[in-house]
Amino acid sequence: MQNSITFIGGGNMAAAIIGGLIADGTPAASIEVVDVSSETCARLARQFGVRAHTSLDQVQLHPVIVLAVKPQQLLDVAKQLGPRLREQLVVSIAAGVRLGDLSRWLGGHGRIVRTMPNTPAMVGAGIAGLFAGGEVSAEQRSRAESILRAVGAVVWVKDESELDWVTALSGSGPAYVFYFIEALEDAGIRAGLSDDVARRLALHTVFGAAKLALEAGEDPTVLRSKVTSRGGTTERALASLEADGFMDMIARAVNAAAARSKELGDELGGLA
Repeated sequence: MQNSITFIGGGNMAAAIIGGLIADGTPAASIEVVDVSSETCARLARQFGVRAHTSLDQVQLHPVIVLAVKPQQLLDVAKQLGPRLREQLVVSIAAGVRLGDLSRWLGGHGRIVRTMPNTPAMVGAGIAGLFAGGEVSAEQRSRAESILRAVGAVVWVKDESELDWVTALSGSGPAYVFYFIEALEDAGIRAGLSDDVARRLALHTVFGAAKLALEAGEDPTVLRSKVTSRGGTTERALASLEADGFMDMIARAVNAAAARSKELGDELGGLA
C-alpha cells in the first residue's frame, strides 16, 4: 500500500506518532514496526494493533520509513537498511544526524526528510521542523508533513542548518517551559501556598496563556500589554524581570542549545 509505513525504533516518539496516525484514520494494518526490545514490540502490538518485529530482517520496507532510533544507533541501522532501499521516503527523527551523513550511511540514498519534533507530540500538541533533501518529491514532502501533523503542527525550513535553531527553540523548549513552571510553583510555595495550589496555579497559567496566544491571533507583545496595567502588579513584576536581563538570559540559553546541536552534528557526522 502506498501509504504504508515502516517504523524503525519503537520508543516514545514513535509510539506517539503511531497513535496519532491511527487516531487520524490510518489503518493499523498499514503500519509495521521493528525494535530490538521484545517488550516494546509486544506493547506496541497490544496498544495499537500494529505488526512489530525484533529484527530488521523480519520487517517489510514500505514506501515510507521512519527512523526513530537514537542518533548513536543510527549508523548501524542505516548500514543494514541501505542495501534494501529503492524509492522509499526516509523520514529521520534522529536529532543531530545531518542529511548528508545519513545519506552516506544509507549508501547514497537521497530521498530523506529530516525532522525535529518535540515531546508535546506525546499529547498531540507538538511542533516539528522539517527539511527535505533535493531528491524528495512534492508528493513525498506532503507525506512526511502528514505524518508529523498527526501529532501537532509543522514548519518547513529552507536550510538544514536552521534545524539547529529548531532544536534549540522548540526541541529543547519544553524543558525551558517546565523550568519556568517549576519557578512559578516554587515562588508560590515560598509565599505560603500549599504545594497542590501552587502547582495548579502555575500549570493552568502557562497552559491558558499559551492557548490564548495561539487562538487570539495577536502578537505576544500586544497580549502582554493587555495584562499590564500602569502602576499595577504585573508592571512591577515585568520591571523586575527586565532588570534581571530575562530576555537576554533566554537568548543565551537558546544560543547555547543551538551551539550544542551543531557540535553533536559534527560529532555524529564524524562516525564511519
